[in-house]
Amino acid sequence: MQLAYSSFAHLTFMGRLSHHEFIILLISMAVMLILSRVLAEFGRKLKFPIVMGEILAGIILGPTVLGLLAPNVFTTYFPSIGNTSIALDGIAKISVVMMLFVTGMEVQLPMVLKQGKAAIYTSTMGMIIPFASGFFIAYYFPSLFGVSDENYRLLFALFLGTALSISALPVISRILIDMNMFKTKIGTIIIASAMFNDLIGWLIFSFILGMLNTSTGEAQSVWITIASICGFGLFMLTIGKIIIDKSLPWMQKKLSWPGGILSISLGICFLCGAFTESIGLHAILGAFIAGIAFGDSVHLNQKAREIIHQFVTNIFAPFFFVSIGLKVNFVSNFEWQLVLVIVVLAYIGKIVGASLGAYLGGFSKNESMAVGVGMNARGAMEIILGTLALNAGLINTRIFVALVVMALVTSLTSGPLIHYFVGKEADEKKSIETI
Repeated sequence: MQLAYSSFAHLTFMGRLSHHEFIILLISMAVMLILSRVLAEFGRKLKFPIVMGEILAGIILGPTVLGLLAPNVFTTYFPSIGNTSIALDGIAKISVVMMLFVTGMEVQLPMVLKQGKAAIYTSTMGMIIPFASGFFIAYYFPSLFGVSDENYRLLFALFLGTALSISALPVISRILIDMNMFKTKIGTIIIASAMFNDLIGWLIFSFILGMLNTSTGEAQSVWITIASICGFGLFMLTIGKIIIDKSLPWMQKKLSWPGGILSISLGICFLCGAFTESIGLHAILGAFIAGIAFGDSVHLNQKAREIIHQFVTNIFAPFFFVSIGLKVNFVSNFEWQLVLVIVVLAYIGKIVGASLGAYLGGFSKNESMAVGVGMNARGAMEIILGTLALNAGLINTRIFVALVVMALVTSLTSGPLIHYFVGKEADEKKSIETI
């Protein structure tokens, strides 16, 4: 009896953070938050995306820099095993679920439908062409990406096609706001098309993860999963949306402000994430759909929306993006040939597809190019996608590093390229008027 009690006590103790581990966790979190904020603010002054500063903080604190210069300090404060590591990993996973909820809140389905033919052509072509180019290259030339396992050839090709199709709605929105183009004709089409791309892209990626789990015997039947997610999505975007819409005025009036709306919204996010995780898909899909249902309500006031956004992006998002650099050595896993292939595929597929769609939708040549380069910004969404694929074993660290570089390069060049083509369009109109 005494032996059994001792064993139980030992297991209980091992399952909790010790006094020392808790101190290490607090110091690690403090350093991650402070350094990422300092670098993000510095980068913001140089017109860089905030996410770049957060990833750079992870690279500095990870095996790339700190692990090389002071390996003992790195392994002490950012261990790869043990309770502290598990706690940090849990925080990063919760963060990505919350980020997809916030992203879903920015997807306004009525806005996509309102734009009519131009949005349909732009979003469809901006999805099909990059997906097809990525899938074709990855499936027929897997050696370019170091893929030798035939069992994962199809899944990898589907993943790369999806990765090249998704745009970064939060990054695109920020670029257009900074350029005072958010409510212009070009800006509206870019946002509407990016919303549709994100919606379809995340659905496809979630099914890819489901197929990966099914192939390893960890998930239910694919057909049961498809039926479950279709039923869940239909419920959340109809009945669930109505319930949320009718409840929001009461919540915002009767519950404490802003804690009440923050707690309820994130509670719904976690419940929906738990459901999709339980049926063999990733929690991000449930959170994303919950975000669409929540953010689409006309009763969710702008202040509440902004509070939720600021809370997630400034407190939790840094933990996720810093954790990327903690896990990967960006120097030893950098292959310029692989990076070049993925960057070139990203630019050609998305710009050609979206520009062609905009042109078919009635835009001029320069306006179409502005739409194409605008939708080419990948930013945080691409990095989230790559991280989930890396954790699932779908891609290796070299491909992941290439995807991160591609996401940053496309985000940095999107704004200047939009400015160039919009300016070129204005110059041509002036020339015509002068004549």
